[in-house]
Amino acid sequence: FRLALIQLHVSAVKSDNLQRACGLVREASAKGAKVVALPECFNSPYGTQYFKEYAEKIPGESTQKLSEVAKECSIYLIGGSIPEEDGGKLYNTCTVFGPDGAMLAKHRKVHLFDIDVPGKIQFKESETLSPGNSFSMFDTSYCKVGLGICYDMRFAEMAQIYGQKGCQLLIYPGAFNLTTGPAHWELLQRGRAVDNQVYVATVSPARDEKASYVAWGHSTVVNPWGEVIAKAGTEETVVYTDIDLKKLAEIRQQIPILSQKRCDLYSVEMKK
Repeated sequence: FRLALIQLHVSAVKSDNLQRACGLVREASAKGAKVVALPECFNSPYGTQYFKEYAEKIPGESTQKLSEVAKECSIYLIGGSIPEEDGGKLYNTCTVFGPDGAMLAKHRKVHLFDIDVPGKIQFKESETLSPGNSFSMFDTSYCKVGLGICYDMRFAEMAQIYGQKGCQLLIYPGAFNLTTGPAHWELLQRGRAVDNQVYVATVSPARDEKASYVAWGHSTVVNPWGEVIAKAGTEETVVYTDIDLKKLAEIRQQIPILSQKRCDLYSVEMKK
């Protein structure tokens, strides 16, 4: 099946972001994409100072538009992420809609991005956001998909659980920056793909040098052999790739690590 990653240029105007995102979803669908993904924080600028101002309930304006365009195009739509307000708390939340417009999954970013690299970048999502507390998987007519948001990708155990539960594609809307992007963005994706013999796709916003937080861009798809099979530059674009589940099955047959794990010696388990 064809996967499309929409590397969206995100502005300060929410209505413009929504309109352009839906337009690019339609374009991707017209070019044969059956699963389409948007970037992290696609409806608002990324930054702790913006989350409260742009936050919405779910369902709300942004998710309603995603539901409508998913149904109109009859596709699976991974709605990047938006700042969500619920019960007085804010979350960084990804919603997924099926070809009938129904919401299939809602993933709240589990691992909050609190980092301090002296002289380069300091960022603390926990100043405004609360963490999610659950894994998020959904079924398509093609395969099972596991969801994470950005920093979640650094936690190998989460991807392992998704692999154990039968996911063949992991999707991470994310906005790495100019410090962590060149160092780890592709490396982490290839690691998660090889460790679990799955496809891994990441969806970044386009780079905006004038933004307070400058995203790395380079939305990417990695196959279960660890090869980068599609990659964007830094500008607004749509990346297409064909996900070949037959190839995934062949790789798992050739190097059967999943059946060779020594569960008598170690395990990674889902607690809730």
